[in-house]
Amino acid sequence: MTVKIILALVYLVVVFYLGYKGWRETRQASDYMLAGRQMNPFVMAMSYGATFISTSAIIGFGGAAALFGFPLLWLTFLNIFVGIFIAMVFFGKRTRRMGVALDAHTFPELLGRRFQSRFVQGFAGLVIFLFIPIYAAAVLIGISRMIEVGLGVNYYVALLVFVAILAFYVITGGLKAVMYTDAFQGSLMFIMMLILIIATYYILGGVTDAHQALTDLAPQMPAKLKAGGMLGWTQGAVPFSPLWLVIYTTIIYGVGIGVLAQPQLAVRYMTVASDRQLNRAVLFGGIFIIIMTGVAFVVGALSNVVFFKQLGKIAVAVAGGNIDKIIPLYITRVMPDWYEILFLLGMFAAAMSTLSSQFHVGGTSLGRDFYEKGFGSRGRTGLGVTRAGVGITILITVIWGLFLPPSIIALATAFFFGLCAASFLPAYFLGLYWKGMTRAGAIVSMVGGFATSFFFLLFVHTKESAAIGLCQAVFNTPSLAAGAAKGSGWWLLQFTDPNIIALPVSFVLAVAVSWFTAKSDQDHLRLCWRNL
Repeated sequence: MTVKIILALVYLVVVFYLGYKGWRETRQASDYMLAGRQMNPFVMAMSYGATFISTSAIIGFGGAAALFGFPLLWLTFLNIFVGIFIAMVFFGKRTRRMGVALDAHTFPELLGRRFQSRFVQGFAGLVIFLFIPIYAAAVLIGISRMIEVGLGVNYYVALLVFVAILAFYVITGGLKAVMYTDAFQGSLMFIMMLILIIATYYILGGVTDAHQALTDLAPQMPAKLKAGGMLGWTQGAVPFSPLWLVIYTTIIYGVGIGVLAQPQLAVRYMTVASDRQLNRAVLFGGIFIIIMTGVAFVVGALSNVVFFKQLGKIAVAVAGGNIDKIIPLYITRVMPDWYEILFLLGMFAAAMSTLSSQFHVGGTSLGRDFYEKGFGSRGRTGLGVTRAGVGITILITVIWGLFLPPSIIALATAFFFGLCAASFLPAYFLGLYWKGMTRAGAIVSMVGGFATSFFFLLFVHTKESAAIGLCQAVFNTPSLAAGAAKGSGWWLLQFTDPNIIALPVSFVLAVAVSWFTAKSDQDHLRLCWRNL
């Protein structure tokens, strides 16, 4: 225990030093919000990757992989192809160039200035501020559970102390402090995951033997999962069965596509000085992502074999049904003590890097985008308001972290990714590439996508609608799709991610309304496209 505490203190000293360095170099708003637009490509790539990959991806989705198996590796493919290559090459360069032309400091501000609309900026800022605490709470729960299992610290104490450390350097140091610490933390996570995959394959006798053992374990699949369509951890699920829809529409599609409209990631494109640095970031980011998510999903699935050989139970049974505890239990019961310390520090890094970015973007969304620009404040503005916004975001995250139910990490992450995609992706993508995209088209698309996504969450998608209870109160049923004929298309909608419907609706609204509404001013379009 003494060694664990000493290493944790050394780690925190490095983090606080980098936070102090960021604070010392922060003198104006562009430093606090965009790291001065002069960030090194390695730091930018590691910060992007460390923000993208959190305890949610490793503990939450690693636990989901223990339940659903290798099909989750499709999410790794989308994370690299969409989350790195498409994002950096087709979104990143235009975002950076247009951001410079319009002097945008945040993702909502980029949208607001592209469409010359305070409503667009304020609405985007409000949506991000209201809902990013749910995603942040999922990350916070992951690291707090890890501290609870690894150090024996009370869950609530771990949660509150961890947030206090983060609050100190995010509120004072801004994006420079966040990105410096991200780069250090990302490097630590990379080493930790490499050791984990090598050790797991060594324990199971090599790659081929490990995968064959997982295939042979299919008869141990729980009856409830078989009833939902699961065949095995390497075999996947029956196409279009309820669990097949959960895996491919919510976890893989929802998160894999939703990454393109993540405000805390998009703002990083604007922190580098040139396209060349974004190209270099693709290489760093691609290698980082494949090690992070690929290892988490493979080890999560293979934990079933290890636990079954050692304890006679599959992973979800060992964790008592709470999949958020599977990876922490695997580390404490299977891996050597010295690795447990390293993994704990790696999880500190993963959680701190993502949470710091979430708190930062939540605060700038409330302070700069909603209060200053969208609300049209004529009172106090500047860094003070933004720092207050960061503080409020942290407070709401803590409240969510105290009250969200077990096994929520992966679902809460998928919820935020899906909501951002339905609300922002069409306006963001078409705003970068289509001069015919109008202000009215952007507003209708954003509001329509958000409303459609939320309607399905409240009244159709059973996982959320049953938990929220509004559908039960109004229509006396947990979901409007629950009473349909079993196996019908309407019945299957209760297992289908809302984004499957909401994102196409948002795109159609954007194009249709733009065709029939007043076009943007030509001088403004020339300004937007000045660097493209």
